[in-house]
Amino acid sequence: MKKADRFLIGIVIGIVLLVAIAVIVTLRQPPPTYQPEESPDGVAYNYLLALQQKEYARAYGYLSPAIPGYPANSDAFAHTVRSYSWSFRFDEDTAVSISDTQINGDTAVAHAAITRFSQNEPFGGNTTTATFTLELRREAGAWKIWSGTRYWARCWENETGCN
Repeated sequence: MKKADRFLIGIVIGIVLLVAIAVIVTLRQPPPTYQPEESPDGVAYNYLLALQQKEYARAYGYLSPAIPGYPANSDAFAHTVRSYSWSFRFDEDTAVSISDTQINGDTAVAHAAITRFSQNEPFGGNTTTATFTLELRREAGAWKIWSGTRYWARCWENETGCN
């Protein structure tokens, strides 16, 4: 066997090993978990994670009942999320993070980011990050989401809701 052939076989075996290691590392990553709900950043993160996981009843529980157009129940909430899907878009390769939270008494603003990873080419991809805010209020000792610039239906801000 020629020296060049052995070298080429070594490269191919190396590439196969790297791909296998990448697959194993990806599959062994733990799924995202919910955070404690004592802080506004925990509530904001949990709301976004529940939406991403399509756990609409849980996400609904993080909304403030004082919102003018508060959905009547979790089914109405889920219907709104599906109807306004462009506002609640989560791709498969999406990561949610809360960068910081500013608390002022019983109100808070959580600064969040959604990062989308896309694979466009065999050896390259694209990453986009969108930042937004969620506004929270402490109600009866619990933090609740009052408003948002994304992952939010503007019709909830109207007395008539999302009919």
